[in-house]
Amino acid sequence: MTLMDVLVDFARTGRIGPLCCGMPLAEAEDLLGPGRPHPAILMKGPDIDGYPYSWGGLSLGVTQRRVSGLWINLRPGSTTNLPPLVLPESETYEATVLREELITALDIAGCPHEINSGLTFGRQSSILTQPADVCAVFSLPSQNDHVPHRDQHYLDVMHKHAA
Repeated sequence: MTLMDVLVDFARTGRIGPLCCGMPLAEAEDLLGPGRPHPAILMKGPDIDGYPYSWGGLSLGVTQRRVSGLWINLRPGSTTNLPPLVLPESETYEATVLREELITALDIAGCPHEINSGLTFGRQSSILTQPADVCAVFSLPSQNDHVPHRDQHYLDVMHKHAA
């Protein structure tokens, strides 16, 4: 399994492996191990809503101790990690995904998508997948991103929020 396989599956299903919006945080932590809570959770306690728990490049938003959002965060030109549950046999992976590469992979997989006009402006662009409603946000690289094509959009994040 590759990072692209994980991204396409997420775009098609709205799930990251067995992780989905609406599941109890305790069940997600049983699968992933304890996450790194956002500092606001550490300061105000586990009942504060809207802040993520993180496992490397994977984040889960939490509302009333249930998963309310899923994120895969990437930084073009670098490497990052995903838990083995999400990307088996890979502690780190190349985090550089061109917009055209992801769109081609979605088309091959038969995953419909459309431009997300609310997040397409300036130096960034976005798509929404159907029917899973997963949002992918791309941007032009910053000066510190070590990428081969400075004039092309790279994937920064894919996310889904509970309805």
